[in-house]
Amino acid sequence: MMAPGASPEGRETRVQDCHQLFDAESCTYTYVLVDPVTRDAVMIDPVDTQFDVYSALLGSERLRLRYVLETHTHADHITGSSLLRERTGAKAATPLPCGIVAADLQLEDGEELHFGGETIRALHTPGHTAGSMSYVWRNGVFTGDTLLIAGCGRADFQSGDAGALYDSITRKLFALPDETIVLPAHDYKGRTSSTIGEEKRTNPRLAGTSREAFIRLMGELKLPRPRMIDVAVPANQRLGQDVHEA
Repeated sequence: MMAPGASPEGRETRVQDCHQLFDAESCTYTYVLVDPVTRDAVMIDPVDTQFDVYSALLGSERLRLRYVLETHTHADHITGSSLLRERTGAKAATPLPCGIVAADLQLEDGEELHFGGETIRALHTPGHTAGSMSYVWRNGVFTGDTLLIAGCGRADFQSGDAGALYDSITRKLFALPDETIVLPAHDYKGRTSSTIGEEKRTNPRLAGTSREAFIRLMGELKLPRPRMIDVAVPANQRLGQDVHEA
């Protein structure tokens, strides 16, 4: 489906030429960004079990996949990056601090990728994990697990740091224009997008919350350990190569 339409308040929250796909098992959003002139494309956070869906979209839209991007080393699913790279010739790009040496490109803060006439910019937003990266494109920001709709990612594993997470959101993401569309890697309530302004005003973990209070809140969450973490993290450090070659 095309991502996204309008917010509950009726404001336009669409990023043109962006497909938003959903994996129900992990509640993961995958994004396909398209240059409408050249049909070059970038994919963000693919899930390996959705490969056929991605292939069908690339074929029906006559897209040439140039890059596959990861926002971080995921703990809840195995990436489809290696399959997509093998089948399409796309280059895999990952955040440098994640240390995913199997990737073709290691992205640093502020680095830009070009596809067709389009440019996407990496923004290092650590806290959920030490290597977490967001990506700014047109009027949208793809926030991974750093900033969610009315929430944020947890910070209690994979070198997570609640203070760093607060800083990443309030100093980097909240510094973007208020009308910037927030497109997260997950949502568990059927929501597809928000805006930076809306999250500043209404996010229950962040709006009017001090750094100290946020750190305390995050430390009290006591969330269960991700079910797939012991399989997903080591597999994703290799872009899922061993899994897909087995």
